[in-house]
Amino acid sequence: MAQQLLRLIDVRLLDPLEILLEDDGEVAVLRDQFRVRAAEWADTIANGSNSAAIHTIGRLMATLYPEDHTFAPPVDWWRAPLGQAVIRLVGHPFAHSVSYAAAGAMLGISRQGVHDLVRRGRLPRHEDGGVPVAAVRERLLRAPASVARAADAPVSGSLPTGPPSAGPPSAGSPSAGSPSAGSPSAGSPSTEEPQ
Repeated sequence: MAQQLLRLIDVRLLDPLEILLEDDGEVAVLRDQFRVRAAEWADTIANGSNSAAIHTIGRLMATLYPEDHTFAPPVDWWRAPLGQAVIRLVGHPFAHSVSYAAAGAMLGISRQGVHDLVRRGRLPRHEDGGVPVAAVRERLLRAPASVARAADAPVSGSLPTGPPSAGPPSAGSPSAGSPSAGSPSAGSPSTEEPQ
């Protein structure tokens, strides 16, 4: 998680500052300070009290994603350590529901797996066609530790480095008549649900 935080800080804060100051010497000192702080923040989020972790996440989200209502990171961001910490501790900062793809990333399963859970009544469907964030969070919090630890695995290329995309996420559910509405095809990601 510390490495993810460092990449976000570099891209969203330090690189623009370096461009504005036209000097990387002053920013290099900040980079060294942020390396230490990112490790502290990651430790607080992973091992601190819930209130300390939530406070740290709030400060980081407000600083790294100041666009507030347009916070819509790529789906894979939710699979990365910071995304997993955010969904487990606070849910989605601004949305009441997410697409099937985002819910799948949050749960560590495929979009089809989410569709199957909704179809079987194991996850509710939100009135907008997505899945309620509260239901996803509740399911994650009930998951056994082995499933929760899978979220700690590094995920390459899953970090939003530019401004988040504008607009709400789409529902993304497959149509009832599509071939993917049945069981998954061979070679597709696992749709096995966390217990």
